[in-house]
Amino acid sequence: MNLSHDNLEESTKDNGNIDCANQSLTSPAQQSTQTSLGYSTVAINYVVDLQQKKQEIGKPKCVLELFDTFPIVQGKSRPIKVLNRLTVVASDPSHFRPNAEYKAYDLVAVYPTTEKLFHAACMTFDVDIICVAVIEKQPFFFKRSPINGAIERGVFFEISYTPAIRDSTMRRYTIANAISLMETCKGKNVIVTSGAEKPLELRGPYDIANLGLLFGLSEGDGKAAISTNCRAVHLHGETRKTALGIVHTMKKDQPLTERQEEEHAPASKRAKIETV
Repeated sequence: MNLSHDNLEESTKDNGNIDCANQSLTSPAQQSTQTSLGYSTVAINYVVDLQQKKQEIGKPKCVLELFDTFPIVQGKSRPIKVLNRLTVVASDPSHFRPNAEYKAYDLVAVYPTTEKLFHAACMTFDVDIICVAVIEKQPFFFKRSPINGAIERGVFFEISYTPAIRDSTMRRYTIANAISLMETCKGKNVIVTSGAEKPLELRGPYDIANLGLLFGLSEGDGKAAISTNCRAVHLHGETRKTALGIVHTMKKDQPLTERQEEEHAPASKRAKIETV
């Protein structure tokens, strides 16, 4: 999809993924940075590694408790929108058991550490996002069957760009893993997020779109990864929380009866029919 300059500015508002482990990210300065870059929607990411002891999934904090005021989005008259996101690091199928706490989050992501779990996440897990390794070499090869299954289910694959700008080794892992994914999914259902822990790690929409070229995305797919695809993830999360599916109805034109044909006929034709 090719977006014009104006459309890109309009569409790149839904991208953002912030790690809540660093308290500086919940400051007004952090929000100000995001709005100045052109984002109107960001997500605070709660990461839970269930391999560790005493790790439980609790309810997220209300965003109104985290922020006193919300900055106004650049070029818009509305404040920035903040979502709550849960990321579950899973190494065993028992680690992912959706419960009432999951529905408290706007977005749910899973980080599978084995090929078996990656297959399960693509085919059966009720999630919005599947995270791809960026700080280490991908421990397994991507296969077309599970990836196509995830695409058909409306699940998206996430690549975080922040590790690529922190360290040269992680940059190699990020690019290699991303290219491996693109060779299988052909750029479909991919989002690029920040995973930032500091305001200086955030980048603007055009910088991220260009970075997508290094990840193996085409120009159109790179723009979609920070715009329309992010909106689709948000919609998928809303559907997961509120319904089990969506019904799309279409109005079908019925064939006209002889009388209806006469009624819809032009006045001159109706006059001839009546004369006969």
